Amino acid sequence: MTPQPPENRDKDAGPWSDLGRPPLNATALRRALVRPGSLWTSLDVVAATGSTNSDLAARAAKGETEGAVLVAEEQSAGRGRLDRTWSAPPRSGLFFSVYLTPRAPAERWGWLPLLAGVAAAGALSRTAGVDTALKWPNDLLVTSDDSDALRPGGTLTERKVGGILAERAGPGVVIGIGLNVSLTAAELPVPTAGSLALAGATTTDRDPLLRAVLRSLEQWYGEWQSADGDPTTSRLQEAYAAGCATLGRTVRAELPGDTALTGEAVAIDADGRLVLATPNGVQQPVAAGDIVHLRPAQEA
Repeated sequence: MTPQPPENRDKDAGPWSDLGRPPLNATALRRALVRPGSLWTSLDVVAATGSTNSDLAARAAKGETEGAVLVAEEQSAGRGRLDRTWSAPPRSGLFFSVYLTPRAPAERWGWLPLLAGVAAAGALSRTAGVDTALKWPNDLLVTSDDSDALRPGGTLTERKVGGILAERAGPGVVIGIGLNVSLTAAELPVPTAGSLALAGATTTDRDPLLRAVLRSLEQWYGEWQSADGDPTTSRLQEAYAAGCATLGRTVRAELPGDTALTGEAVAIDADGRLVLATPNGVQQPVAAGDIVHLRPAQEA
């Protein structure tokens, strides 16, 4: 094994500090992803930062080029939707953001976090061999394979392994993706969380996982762009619905002002909204920006 350059490892740790969680190889990642004709124009790996989304948004405000990728080995202020926190041990996951400046009409940009979900889920299923699903609007789920689930009479459980956050920045959008890769059961931040390792992934090598997600994202973004952002022509709406674990379930959408809407999730509409069939026979679309929480009805 060749020691990694300083940009790829913790400031105060040697290259052999955690053989189970080796640092990312930024040079090899750039060689594989940043090439003529590629969407990705730059790729930086930092040992630690507060939030890759915040850092890349600041760069976007100063004229960053589309296709910039920023990866952190550790985030101290990672954020999810509605500023919920996201934390994990150093080098235990993939924490990165990308900057895009879509040509598609701005009213279709709301599909970008869903597009990122489809891209990430497909890449993880192919590369890590895990059964990955989408929870509307911005979560990635895997089936837990921990010891409790494997005991006689136990049940396999869907757990959140990743999240997506899209934010307007400069003339474009920063999309942040956080994925739990090698976290153990003792390291999970909440009982509903999971990791690729606990889901029985065939690999937890973060380099090929990151390459796969970024290549999948490039492919889906290119098809969506070619279709002028149309979710039907690009097959994005169909692909998201096919992988969405929320559909077919009765859920409770908690809305601002202590109001809620309960119904069966029956569709994802052309605007990326979740359509709920309510008990009174009305089909009510709910936008991601309108909800505080989305939970199974029995947990309400």
